[in-house]
Amino acid sequence: MTEGTAGGGGAPDPREATDAASFIARLQQLKDWSGLTYRDLSARAEALGDVLPRSTVANMLARSTVPREELLTSFVRACGVAPGELENWLSVRKELAVRGVYAGTGTEEDGDPDADGGGDADGDPDGEEPAGAGATPAWPTAAEVAPGAVSRSEPGAESGDEDGPEDDEPPGPHHRVRRTLVSLVAVSGLVLAAVSVVGALVTDGSGDRPKTVTAPAAGDVQIRAIGPDLCLNERRGGRSGQIHQRPCEGADVPRYALKDLGSGEWRIVSDHPDYGPGCSGIPSGGRIADAAFEDSECGDTSRVETFRLEPFGSPVTGYRIVPARSATPDSCVTVVGDRTAEWAKLAQAPCRADAAGQLFSFDRR
Repeated sequence: MTEGTAGGGGAPDPREATDAASFIARLQQLKDWSGLTYRDLSARAEALGDVLPRSTVANMLARSTVPREELLTSFVRACGVAPGELENWLSVRKELAVRGVYAGTGTEEDGDPDADGGGDADGDPDGEEPAGAGATPAWPTAAEVAPGAVSRSEPGAESGDEDGPEDDEPPGPHHRVRRTLVSLVAVSGLVLAAVSVVGALVTDGSGDRPKTVTAPAAGDVQIRAIGPDLCLNERRGGRSGQIHQRPCEGADVPRYALKDLGSGEWRIVSDHPDYGPGCSGIPSGGRIADAAFEDSECGDTSRVETFRLEPFGSPVTGYRIVPARSATPDSCVTVVGDRTAEWAKLAQAPCRADAAGQLFSFDRR
């Protein structure tokens, strides 16, 4: 076995697996033993000349059938297993696959629809379906936090399908009313609709037309920095998960959604076209004062993945993104460096009295 990793003990032995489920459990134990995140595994595999998308690993560990040989090889190599021990994994995998064929348990060699040997709709060369298509994802997708929304991981989703929400108000009464009463009802409805969506109206700092500030609500959003009016996103092709600000038009790497956790806490869910579903967060429990605000896999207990979205000003001029239970108290997600610059980074920083660089709007997609 190659050197050190998470637990300090030996790696799990695949020869202890007696069926596909226990084999998958040992693959999960191997990942835990490696101490690597999905993103780390993808980068390690690439360095070794393999292809291992992080969403593919998540799907593999959520399945009830043994993975294909090429996928298993890439995963085990990325975890740091020596070549001699890799043979043990491949040998056990082959035995379980053959056993599954004769037992009719639906292994990949026995009619598994995901094991057709071709690429999937997202272009994964290993042929795994994206999370949500045929396997239970390891984290919530944007569609789960916003029922009815089209996610990039869903078949048929297109980047141009960004029409506004349909009007779900019921038709007006069928009986006749006086024209003045109709006008009053119409005006009242417009006022109520505006109050439900708009948190406040503020200027953009230059005296130009007012900019709408939208309060947080569950569903698909663009998170816009107040002032520069740039939206949060990653750089396409980057592996760090670092979140920057960029022009809102085309800001869909990833697409964000809010999930209301109750008690005033929220999760910022991401759907990345290359890496699949994930969550925004602060690494290392927020112990590093200027830790990056980044996207990664959900469920990493070492990260802060829940936030309070606190209104600021009266009237409200924006919302702070405050890491919940960060090890560095009184911290806010902040645009650092030149706050007006495209691709400026976001990080955890002390909350400011004037909230400069720390106010956001959660615009509906």
